[in-house]
Amino acid sequence: MFMPQSSTETAKQKQLKRSAFSQIETWAVACVPPKLRHGLQISVQEVQCGDPNCAPIDTAITILYYAGGRGMTGIPAEAQDVREEDVKHAMPTEEVLQAWSEGKEAEWPPDVDDVADDMEDERPQLRFEVGQKVECRIGNDPVTGWAGGEIIQLWYREQGWPPNAWAPYKILLDDGRNIFAPADIDQVIRRKD
Repeated sequence: MFMPQSSTETAKQKQLKRSAFSQIETWAVACVPPKLRHGLQISVQEVQCGDPNCAPIDTAITILYYAGGRGMTGIPAEAQDVREEDVKHAMPTEEVLQAWSEGKEAEWPPDVDDVADDMEDERPQLRFEVGQKVECRIGNDPVTGWAGGEIIQLWYREQGWPPNAWAPYKILLDDGRNIFAPADIDQVIRRKD
């Protein structure tokens, strides 16, 4: 059965998506220094992610140079939900773009482990060590809202968190749950007596 309204809606959705792709391309080009725009081609598309730990649909920005350098960056959102700030945050550094414009390889996005190693000296000293017994705030009640556990990781982060976002501790609670402490303060995590 032919339903004209459905085809009209589909046409409108396609037009909205094309408009979103075009806007993202414009924002992406604006992030590239003018001296590196020669031979540049940017393409935007949505890709479906099968990994249960990522967004179901990502917006992929492909960056190609006629010299042969290329790369890709992604934003975990549908195209119509992408903002200019998201594009600015996802775009490669000028050094990476320079390498690509010269046909050279350059890694983007940076490996999270490399970023973690680079930031290690900049992080504040933590109060607890891996293996230490602690109590974590898991409820509102100031007396009963605590659970015992053990520190299993320092400077924990989850996939999808913004760059440079870290939780000071990952904790294995005595009941078997894994949680993280969002701050290294007594109101969140304290030494177990």
